[in-house]
Amino acid sequence: MICSPTRTIIIPRETKFQKFPFNKHSQFHVKSNVYNQYHCKPKSRFKDFSPLIFSTANRMAVEPLTSGASGRINALFSLRALRSLLVLLNAVLLLLLLPFRGQKRASANTSVDEKKESGRKGSAAPAVRVPVAVVPWRSVTLALDQEAAARRSLAIRRVVQDDDDATVRKFSLFSSARVDTLFTQSWTPISVKVRGIVVLLHGLNEHSGRYSDFAKRLNANGFKVYGMDWIGHGGSDGLHAYVHSLDDAVTDMKMFLGKVLAENAGLPCFCFGHSTGGAIVLKAVLDPKVEAQVAGIILTSPAVGVQPSHPIFVVLAPVISFLLPRYQVPVANKKGMPVSRDPEALVAKYSDPLVYTGSLRVRTGYEILRITSYLQQNMNRLRVPFLVLHGTDDTVTDPQASEKLYEEAASTDKTIKLFEGLLHDLLFEPERETIMDDIIQWLNCRV
Repeated sequence: MICSPTRTIIIPRETKFQKFPFNKHSQFHVKSNVYNQYHCKPKSRFKDFSPLIFSTANRMAVEPLTSGASGRINALFSLRALRSLLVLLNAVLLLLLLPFRGQKRASANTSVDEKKESGRKGSAAPAVRVPVAVVPWRSVTLALDQEAAARRSLAIRRVVQDDDDATVRKFSLFSSARVDTLFTQSWTPISVKVRGIVVLLHGLNEHSGRYSDFAKRLNANGFKVYGMDWIGHGGSDGLHAYVHSLDDAVTDMKMFLGKVLAENAGLPCFCFGHSTGGAIVLKAVLDPKVEAQVAGIILTSPAVGVQPSHPIFVVLAPVISFLLPRYQVPVANKKGMPVSRDPEALVAKYSDPLVYTGSLRVRTGYEILRITSYLQQNMNRLRVPFLVLHGTDDTVTDPQASEKLYEEAASTDKTIKLFEGLLHDLLFEPERETIMDDIIQWLNCRV
């Protein structure tokens, strides 16, 4: 690959798979500032591969295959989901009204009983009554804390048990501005001199530990890697995969980045983000203070374009997310497409207890719509060097939105690579080695 940001190259690659009964000639296009694109026709496509993925996943009894900023956004705000939400809203209103209807009767009966009791015992002290509704909430909070603690314990155990001769892997707990405990980890090369830093942000529903192989590849090339599980994910606090505000995740990322820079003064720092993690990185570097600290960003399948199926849901989403923020829409997890063409990668992902496989919560979906809308309106403010990679067959986030980001960004050093036929989780596709090499070459040209 040529390092100059003003050159364009087309590199046809052939990837052979030992685990699959077919070969694939991958083709991708590289756009830069000046050059035109050249096109090569791939010899084969993966049109008949979905049945194999679904059959393999079904045999392993894994959850429906969706993730990231998620194609579940459309399902979340479908007509069927809307009807379900309206029915639930009606039920909630009835539940809210019923206590008020019975309150007068209850208070009347209570006053009569108190008069009788006072008549018998004279001036007895008034009874203190604890509302019954308070007790379940304590139980729920305790259960959530225990669930987060169990996830954190598993995340820590994986770090401690990772015995690698070339990498030192450590974990640390980081306190956010909201006093939430966030799980972070690092990968440091042992025998290779550190030339730069990479701060890694995972996508929706997953965690930083999934990128351990990628981090070790970066270690081998002189880059120390830091990963942060953002709120509600992996070993961090919060209800699993529930995001009350992605602005909180952006703030946490800025604080963590400041901590990393303080520990590695003088080294160039890059940020990597996948899917919704890419959207968090993008919004963070639009801050001039963060922009001045970052040497460049790498985005895979960034959540820049995720739209509901009908414009009216953009109006309804804020109301529903306010009234029922944690409500899970059952249909939001049934129509998703696979995120990788590698069956083993899918099974590994959806059998991981730290990966959330349940239905998308209303508030989380609304927050994704909100951050993508913000990025769409502020693309021209992006000035840092960046590399964006996207699969043309991605059904979770929009490849055309990545092209729009490339075209509208004010950065003078920018590159986009569109991989024909690849899906959402690029670093878990059969062509993962090629994609890692492209990222490392881009980094090597800027340190």
